[in-house]
Amino acid sequence: MDVWLHRARFMRTRALAAAFVEAGRVRVTRGGVQQRVDRPGRTVRIGDELVFAIGGRVTAVRITALGVRRGPPEEARALYSTPSPEG
Repeated sequence: MDVWLHRARFMRTRALAAAFVEAGRVRVTRGGVQQRVDRPGRTVRIGDELVFAIGGRVTAVRITALGVRRGPPEEARALYSTPSPEG
């Protein structure tokens, strides 16, 4: 999970991503079941939904690709989609 957060450019370094996950600040929804994640090495899959707060702003994303590197911002945006608000 820390690798994906870093590749998707939500965190500047992988170490920061690992600390963020270890603090229990990420929730993952898989198969309709939401869980708080506290292990940076947790595997993420395409279709997982992540919810986390950075700087007081809640972010919800659906993983659309895993990526192979930390690329430019355009490449990072291709790794996730933002769910449209229901209602």
